[in-house]
Amino acid sequence: MIRAFVKRARRVKGTSAAATQLLGYSNLTLFKNRDTYSVDEADAVDIFFELRGDIERLSLAQYFCEICCVFGTEGGEASEELRLVLNCLYMLARNRELSPTMIKAIFELRMAAIGGFMPELVECARCGNETENMYFSVTDGTLFCGECAGGIHMPVPAGVLAAMRHICYCDLKRIFSFSLPDEGMKMLSDITESYLLAQTDKEFTALKFYKSLFEI
Repeated sequence: MIRAFVKRARRVKGTSAAATQLLGYSNLTLFKNRDTYSVDEADAVDIFFELRGDIERLSLAQYFCEICCVFGTEGGEASEELRLVLNCLYMLARNRELSPTMIKAIFELRMAAIGGFMPELVECARCGNETENMYFSVTDGTLFCGECAGGIHMPVPAGVLAAMRHICYCDLKRIFSFSLPDEGMKMLSDITESYLLAQTDKEFTALKFYKSLFEI
């Protein structure tokens, strides 16, 4: 990841305005002056314009970008992270069959896994068994069976656990290829959000705004 300045970015008629706007995916030519980069040329590839007409999806897109900034390493290679965020932005913008809740859960858990916080979802961390109803520790990223959980972890029904395993272990091309009923999808989203927040120990402004949209 590289941070770069864009000269005259706020000028509507600036040559880089379209290609460097919020949520834009562009080809950039950078100029380096000592330890600082600036954008020399910018050509837009996709600006996900459809997101601007849906405040729920737009707030999630901004949340995804905030997460990328937390996991990104200055000067580090981030091709897998880029593929994930672009795929999720594309689904948010142009696929109305997938719920925003599903896309959110996928992004949170897969990005955590890519960023070094891969959860252990194979078996109970204490006894090695797997029962129909398992429990997940958002602080440790481990599973426990009912006998070992101690009542302090989040319950994970079999369908939700299968979805978590799919998100973490499948090829990125197949990551959206699963389904859950609305209740299960909400539970999945609650688990992935809690896990991400526990691992990053961060507050995300866009997430707070997104959740405020559903407050009565």
